[in-house]
Amino acid sequence: MASVTGSSASIISSSLKQPNQAFTRMSTVNSVSLSISGNVFPSLRLRSAPSHFRVSCAAKPETVDKVCTIVRKQLALPAESAVTGESKFAALGADSLDTVEIVMGLEEEFGISVEEESAQTIATVQDAADLIEKLIEKK
Repeated sequence: MASVTGSSASIISSSLKQPNQAFTRMSTVNSVSLSISGNVFPSLRLRSAPSHFRVSCAAKPETVDKVCTIVRKQLALPAESAVTGESKFAALGADSLDTVEIVMGLEEEFGISVEEESAQTIATVQDAADLIEKLIEKK
């Protein structure tokens, strides 16, 4: 059982195995806490945003793997080094020039063009993979 609770709304799903389940009503939410199978995750404070509800999905595992390979290559990291979706470029030793080279490598590998504004939002391998999938979807 999963439960997402907000300060002004409560959404409860009896099963996570129903991908087409939709919620049709949601009021203003200022904070959210998540509980899955009895495990409670910390509350999150939400900032004001335009009045719409957005759901983001993580990139495909194969996209994340390709990004990990490119990051390893650009930073000359050993093959056995731990690079995952959660890896932060800075923690891997990347400076701003390395990050630019990583983005250029991603553009070449995936046949995409990343705007400078979007490139500046990339901090982790997962951020890069999510952006790539978004850009590929727009093609």
